[in-house]
Amino acid sequence: MDYLDFLHSANRPAIRQLRQETESRLAQPKKGFLRFREPYEAIQHLRAKFTDFSSDAVTIGQADELNQADRQLVYEAMRAFMPWRKGPFNIFGIEIDSEWQSQRKWNRIAPMLPDLSGKVIADIGCNNGYYMFRTIPHQPKAVIGFEPFLQHYYCFNTLNQLAGVDNLFMEMMGVEQINLFPDCFDLILLMGIIYHRISPVEMLREIRAALRPGGTLILESQAIPGDEPVALFPESRYAKVPGTYFVPTAACLKNWLTRVGFAEVEIFCCHPMSNEEQRRTDWMTFESYSDFIDPTNPSLTVEGYPAPLRVFLKATNPG
Repeated sequence: MDYLDFLHSANRPAIRQLRQETESRLAQPKKGFLRFREPYEAIQHLRAKFTDFSSDAVTIGQADELNQADRQLVYEAMRAFMPWRKGPFNIFGIEIDSEWQSQRKWNRIAPMLPDLSGKVIADIGCNNGYYMFRTIPHQPKAVIGFEPFLQHYYCFNTLNQLAGVDNLFMEMMGVEQINLFPDCFDLILLMGIIYHRISPVEMLREIRAALRPGGTLILESQAIPGDEPVALFPESRYAKVPGTYFVPTAACLKNWLTRVGFAEVEIFCCHPMSNEEQRRTDWMTFESYSDFIDPTNPSLTVEGYPAPLRVFLKATNPG
């Protein structure tokens, strides 16, 4: 199915035009495109008989479903999509230990989710689709992931090609295109995105417009400690990450949501980050949380800013 057939308020001509442009661009034989397209194509003949999206590790297939040659193809394809930031996954018995222990975040938000049966969900900045797969036991009508990065786009499509879940979709779009979906979603997941935006308040206004009346936003962000409604604006980087702009307190985030018209705004979780939740693994071999923190003072980043908290909020679009 095409979810556009039932999202009648979406700007379907513009979305279809963007799809065509993406398909034309990805069809080019450029090395950067082939790097991820080739592993996707290499295992197109495989489908999993068993899936489980209710456990910590998204499980697609079991080890005894494949012969040794196909198992090696799958292993090589999964390695081609490194670094794995979100997870864990278990693909035909291949355990993928991602940088983030994303099940911890899911377990925090799951009790706060509304009834998702028959509902339409957007996951903005969905990465490889870990959270999209985790929504499936809740029986949504459709889950649309917004992900502009080629690596994650092909990784998700490879995983779902193996899993065969027909109500999961990914668009190679960013939050910049959310305005093409007015009044469309019952739930929007916005996790780990807002501090990368130059105009976070304007973005939240557009996200509210994409929610149906009564729709829910789950927002997760890094944050600085403090009770005052303020935000840190780093000189160049925060925790070694470029492109980080406003790092708010939880109170600041709550005020942003309230000021753009959200109702029933609730801070439901706030916790310090640690290397138990974000760390290097064999599937993500670059720097991670421990490298971002002052080795002599764990309450500070390497730049001398307050070390990050993670904060979770729930808000409703009153219509």
